[in-house]
Amino acid sequence: MIGLIQRVRYAKVEVAGKNVGEIKHGILVLLGVEKDDDKLKTKKLSQKVMNYRIFSDHDGKMNLNLQQVKGELLVVSQFTLVANTQSGNRPSFSSAASPQLGQELYDYFIKCCVLEGLCCQSGEFGADMQVSLVNDGPVTFQLKV
Repeated sequence: MIGLIQRVRYAKVEVAGKNVGEIKHGILVLLGVEKDDDKLKTKKLSQKVMNYRIFSDHDGKMNLNLQQVKGELLVVSQFTLVANTQSGNRPSFSSAASPQLGQELYDYFIKCCVLEGLCCQSGEFGADMQVSLVNDGPVTFQLKV
């Protein structure tokens, strides 16, 4: 499972011109699910995203996590994160989860975050989405479990 996280000042996701999720200060996470992923890995990644210290403290150092700054979370599914791009000019998606498993673990990731008390918005699994954001920093990290 891969989570590409971006510290944002603002982010939103639209499907067919309709706003389906929007946050202010917080983290946009693009979530890629692989075929060998399970609920344990999903829970571990959700904890890592929530606790990853990418927000500045009073000294300007990245020392605070999402909960400490009372930030919001926007979760967007992105199966292209798990593509194998090592050979040729076309990505291979052989390691990607099936749509059923991907949807199940995407929903579980969101549930894990909500149960921790986070303000969590999301995109629409499997949809053609348009994501807009203002990356703060820019600060972007790839987390893998």
